[in-house]
Amino acid sequence: MTTLRELELRRPARADARRNYDALIKAARGAFAELGADAPLEEIARRAEVGIATLYRNFPTREVLIESVYLEEVEAVCEAAAEVAGLEPWTALTTWLDRLVDYVGTKRALIDALNRESSALQGCRVGLVQAGGPLLARAQEAGLVRDDIGITEVMQIVSGISGVSFASPDMRKKVLGVALDGLRTRAVG
Repeated sequence: MTTLRELELRRPARADARRNYDALIKAARGAFAELGADAPLEEIARRAEVGIATLYRNFPTREVLIESVYLEEVEAVCEAAAEVAGLEPWTALTTWLDRLVDYVGTKRALIDALNRESSALQGCRVGLVQAGGPLLARAQEAGLVRDDIGITEVMQIVSGISGVSFASPDMRKKVLGVALDGLRTRAVG
C-alpha cells in the first residue's frame, strides 16, 4: 500500500508544479464525486486548468490519481478502528462500520475503485480489512456476531449499502442497522 509519506514524496517540490498537483487533486475529487471513477481525465485536467500532459506527468494512470485523492482519508477511517477498539465489542464494530459507511457513501469513485480487483486501491482495501478484522473477531469471540461471517462479507455489506442513494442519513442508518442485525448471533430456543 502506498503510504502518506510516499504520496508526499510524489508531490512536486517546485511551487508552480505543486500548485498544479494540488489543483489536479481538488479537481479529481470533485469530478469523482460527481461522475464516479470513470470521470474523463480530460475533464479533470480542464477543471484544474492544466493540460492533459500535466495530469499524466503527475499521475501516470487513473488508479494512481484515485489513490492519491483518497489514501489520506482511507487511512483516517482505518485509524478510527483503533479509536473505538476500547469500546464493548459490538459497539466498537458497529460504530466503526457506521463511520465507514458514512465516509464511503460520499465517495462514488472510491466505491467503484475499491470493488475493482486490479485497482491501485488494493492496499486501501487491505488496510480496511486489517482495521475492521480485529473488531469483528472481538465481537465474534464475545459471542455477539455469527462465526460464519468473515470481514470480507462485512466489507461487501458496507460496499452494497454505501453504493445506494438514500433519501436521508437516517434511512441509511436504518438500513445499516438491519444489515448489522443479520450479523448477530441468534439465541437457540
